[in-house]
Amino acid sequence: MVQIIRKAQLPNPSEVVERLGPVAAQAHSIRLREPRPAGFPLLFTADLQIIEPAVAFLHEHFVQRAHTAETLRTYAEILYDWFETLEQNAVRWDDADAVDLMAYRNRMVLQPSGHTGRPYQVSTINHRVRGVLRFYEWAVRTRWLDASPLAGRSHDFALARQQRPARAESMRGADHSLFVLRQFEPLPRPLVSEQARELLATLPPPYDLMARWQIYTGLRVSELLRLGVKDVTGRRASAASHHTIDVTRKGRKPGYVIASASLLDETAGYLSGHRRAWLQRALSKGRGVRPTALFINARGAPVGKNAYQRVISRAGQACGFKATTHLLRATFACMLLARLEQLASQGAAINPLLVVKVLMGHERIETTDRYLRAIAVDACVLKEVLDTLLSGTQ
Repeated sequence: MVQIIRKAQLPNPSEVVERLGPVAAQAHSIRLREPRPAGFPLLFTADLQIIEPAVAFLHEHFVQRAHTAETLRTYAEILYDWFETLEQNAVRWDDADAVDLMAYRNRMVLQPSGHTGRPYQVSTINHRVRGVLRFYEWAVRTRWLDASPLAGRSHDFALARQQRPARAESMRGADHSLFVLRQFEPLPRPLVSEQARELLATLPPPYDLMARWQIYTGLRVSELLRLGVKDVTGRRASAASHHTIDVTRKGRKPGYVIASASLLDETAGYLSGHRRAWLQRALSKGRGVRPTALFINARGAPVGKNAYQRVISRAGQACGFKATTHLLRATFACMLLARLEQLASQGAAINPLLVVKVLMGHERIETTDRYLRAIAVDACVLKEVLDTLLSGTQ
């Protein structure tokens, strides 16, 4: 069985090298690259042969291209699942072709996940298939393979369905290949003012304040969790109603959000109240070091992504509606876009989509366009969104 071994778990390097031997289906000599960050994953076969092309792929994307640790984990999981499937079917990775990839895809369609026991979502299946195609494109481009049936031939499998010109340029050819299942992505539906107020009132600290940050600024969860105390306390005293907060966007790109003075005042109250009390209690019990993260839990440790998402989901269930962290972000986008569209219709010289694109940290305008379609398809939702903006959700 294919194994993922983190750097910290590796045995003595000399012992590993002695046991590796030539990598199956790979003429390259082993090139263990250093430095690798702590926790960097290494993929090994059942007989402890390192899967060097997979490690090189992960190294390039994480170290050289500076992708986030979460992206590294996702890529590693995709490659782990793919190479384990190949090993179980006695298929060499450089011999894999369209039949193998379609069999891999169909297995996920027909069988539940061995990890969760639940059926795979179409988006998950497509994400893994695209990840495999991305790996083989990279392998050919970097000369790990001279050629592959899974690289550079996506147009041979193009679907007859035509794409709009604006979207065709931004979508990769492999996304429309025979390997990818047709996927109907639901449009985001924002929380209305009553739901937002009820959810915020139900959430305990610090999750209520975290949800406010997402609703009022549109931050992704990963971006929210990267906020530090210095990010929100270094501003000068000002009578301005809004302040610019620098953030690290997805893919470690620099960006910013606009935070209201009232939101920052609430955050200052949390810092001097709950956060200080939790840290003092943690220190009195001899727990850890003072974290620099803005949001910590009652034990004095930084809030984790999974814990935050669970709290939001359970609070939504208690309120009688679905709530997710992404829905909080979508609520901000729809509210802002609805208001900007209203101002534009009254003659303001603004481009609503571009403004929302920047504040949401979207890479492509097509992503932002989904929110415009979301507020256009349901007049009742649009009315509630506008009422929320005009009356406030405080």
